[in-house]
Amino acid sequence: MKAVCWQGTTKVQVDNVPDPKILNPRDAIIRITTTAICGSDLHLYNGFNPTMQKGDILGHEFMGEVVELGSKVTNVKIGDRVVVPFTISCGSCFFCNRDLWSLCDNSNPNAWMAEKVMGHSPAGLFGYSHLLGGYAGGQAEYARVPFADVGLFKIPDGLSDEKVVFFTDIFPTGYMAAENCNIQPGDTVAVWGCGPVGQFGIRSAFMLGAERVIAIDRVPERLQMAKDGGAEVLNYEEIEVGEALKEMTGGRGPDSVMDAVGMEAHGMGLEGFYDTVMQSVKLETDRPTALRQAILAVRKGGSVSVPGGYTGFVDKIPMGAFMNKGLTMKSGQTHVHKYLQPLLDRVQHGDIDPSFIITHSLPLEQAPHAYEIFKHKKDSCIKVVLKPGTLN
Repeated sequence: MKAVCWQGTTKVQVDNVPDPKILNPRDAIIRITTTAICGSDLHLYNGFNPTMQKGDILGHEFMGEVVELGSKVTNVKIGDRVVVPFTISCGSCFFCNRDLWSLCDNSNPNAWMAEKVMGHSPAGLFGYSHLLGGYAGGQAEYARVPFADVGLFKIPDGLSDEKVVFFTDIFPTGYMAAENCNIQPGDTVAVWGCGPVGQFGIRSAFMLGAERVIAIDRVPERLQMAKDGGAEVLNYEEIEVGEALKEMTGGRGPDSVMDAVGMEAHGMGLEGFYDTVMQSVKLETDRPTALRQAILAVRKGGSVSVPGGYTGFVDKIPMGAFMNKGLTMKSGQTHVHKYLQPLLDRVQHGDIDPSFIITHSLPLEQAPHAYEIFKHKKDSCIKVVLKPGTLN
């Protein structure tokens, strides 16, 4: 089969690799009909995870048709259309039983590696380095899905791939991020980052009762999409964000804030230079510009939600502000399984059409080009889906 394989920093290529096989009675094989490039895939593309190996198959946002089942998978049948949560969860451990699906105790075979960095291991993830399991990803023609009796979610007839493929990650990620903001009626939410997760966070904040959402970015197309979703927008290259947020909220600050940027935030001036240098000499692994700004901007007693991906250690976090302002922070990889049915209900009820986020649809063979335009925001690119089996 053809698959998108990591070959080193800023280098991917579409290779012919062996087809996946059933390895466990709880496995399934999926013929992939739609997959996507996620913003967090760029962290791997840009070389920020040292546990990637040449030839690793990328991708954790994918869906398709069941073509083979292990003997213990009875919740779906051959031919069913399914989406696949990017978090791999066993369904029976302490954490899965508490709806903390992304913290599964049994799905990361390399848990010892993650424990050295994080103290404990989260769940395994598709296509996301050997630190998180070394699983082959879904930017391919086929994929093996472990714990398929728990993870596969059947899609009803009448819904296109484009409306449901983002159930795999960015739609529930944005929704959980908004939920973690503890939104009360009439609240103002500020969102750093208008990429795909930020866009879903904006719309989810409104669905959960926010009165105002203020979106922060520098890319015109992203700011316009946020505006189209009802947000007020700030271009951080044109205005001092902290002062602008104070002015817009009567001096109080937003009730909650969301860092939908994560480890590759672009800082301005001395702060941006500092983080770039510290990261380049490996004195910090992640650039937390957005997180710093969010902590300082949120009102006293407010909530800080962090869906943006971080992998290791950061510097100069304003813990004095965090403690003295009495803030609450919530984060984590998304508990996708928890949100699948509720979000499907919202789509079927017409609350949202997730396909709004797609700006580019390309054949799988064009993945190297897709990564480049996504990374550099060329051609007004905000979200790319890839279609295996289509012609160039």
